[in-house]
Amino acid sequence: MDDLDRRIVALLIRDGRATYAELGAEVNLSAPAVKRRVDRLLDEGVVRGFTAVVDPAAGGWRTEAFVEVYCSGAISPEALRHAWEGIAEVTNAWTITGQPDALIRVLATDVRHLEEVLERIRSAASIDHTETAIVLSTLVDRRVPASG
Repeated sequence: MDDLDRRIVALLIRDGRATYAELGAEVNLSAPAVKRRVDRLLDEGVVRGFTAVVDPAAGGWRTEAFVEVYCSGAISPEALRHAWEGIAEVTNAWTITGQPDALIRVLATDVRHLEEVLERIRSAASIDHTETAIVLSTLVDRRVPASG
C-alpha cells in the first residue's frame, strides 16, 4: 500500500459513498485508475467492505458498556467467540493482555437491559467474573488513526 492508496482509504473512511470520479479529483487520478486501486485494496483485504455508520441511540441503544471478562480455567478464543457471537448486543469482543482474558463492547437499551445481557455473557462460557464500565460520553470516535 503506497501513499496514494492511503489517501484513497482515508477518503473512503470519510465518505464511503464517494464516487470514483470524486475520489480521483482529490488524488489526481482518473476514475478508472481509482476503481482499479479500490478493487485491488478490496482483493487484498485492506478494505474489507463498505457499511453505514448508524447512531446507536437512534435505534434505541442508549447504553454502551465495556465488559472485562475473567475466565475460570483455560478457554480458547474460538470458544469465547462461539459463546458470544449469538448475543446481538455484543458488538465487539477481543482477547487482550493483562488480567482480564477478554474485553467486550456491549450496546443495550438501558441499564436493566445491560444487566440481562451481562447474565447471558456470563452464562455463555466458563466465566469466573466480569467487571463492567458504562460509557458516559464519547470523546473521540474514529475507525482508524487519521492519516497525516
